[in-house]
Amino acid sequence: MSRSRDRCLKRSRGWWQALIANVCGAMFMGLAVAPTPSSAGSENSDDLYQARTIVTGQGEENRLRGFPVCFEDVLIKVSGDPRLISDPHLESLEARARTFVVSFDYHDRMAGLPTHDEQGTRDRPYDLIVHFDRDKIDAALRSLGLMPWTRRPRVAMLLGMKQAAASYVLTRDGDHAGPSDSLAAAADRRGVPIVIPSTRDLLTHGLTFEDLLGDMARLDGIARALGADLALVGQLIWVEQELGWAGSWSLAASGGLHHWHIRGVTFDEAFRNAAGGSAQILSGHGDPK
Repeated sequence: MSRSRDRCLKRSRGWWQALIANVCGAMFMGLAVAPTPSSAGSENSDDLYQARTIVTGQGEENRLRGFPVCFEDVLIKVSGDPRLISDPHLESLEARARTFVVSFDYHDRMAGLPTHDEQGTRDRPYDLIVHFDRDKIDAALRSLGLMPWTRRPRVAMLLGMKQAAASYVLTRDGDHAGPSDSLAAAADRRGVPIVIPSTRDLLTHGLTFEDLLGDMARLDGIARALGADLALVGQLIWVEQELGWAGSWSLAASGGLHHWHIRGVTFDEAFRNAAGGSAQILSGHGDPK
């Protein structure tokens, strides 16, 4: 099994992650979620040098497992290059991840809920939020032949979702907000400032699911009207036989039109693929595979 797959499996372990994925899946079926801001992502440069991961408890052992995960995310976010995941030189840097840390905080994911006898504070889930030293991170990137990605255009996410006969364009409010929180989290993780349209925006521009297969120039124009620099156009279609989503993405940037695909995934994985691919293209690191 490859090293990158090992790391992916480590990140996916734990019933808390599974619980979160199940809750997110239910959102698509019509559960209401709090609307996200119209713009999300790491536009504040300080945010680029912090990351978070889920740990069970605030003990040092869990914290030391979380530091390398956050360290890798920050390197990818600051550089814009998700190909770092498979870089063989990354492992030695990750072993020293704690030396790059300036400070860390915790957020109790069960805040307000009582602690049960069988679920004490040692196993309670927390977000470990880690703040890294900017100069040390930049130096680590240079050692890998990379530089910080400085100019980050705002991206309007125009996403059509389809399951059985139901199809719509994702919004940040109203009945079709669905998993927009998950999309915003994926964009923030990769440092891509995004704009999610509102229900009114769709009505104003007459934008429907079918329009997302149309003229990219028109869609980029809609993105600019929303306050973004360009559009990331996508479709997520539920494939019953695969028990997963098939996603396709289009982005007009760097003098060309870029397309990439993913299938058989949760929409959280699809959103991470969309954000990571956009970051890779916009930061000048080629097309996503």
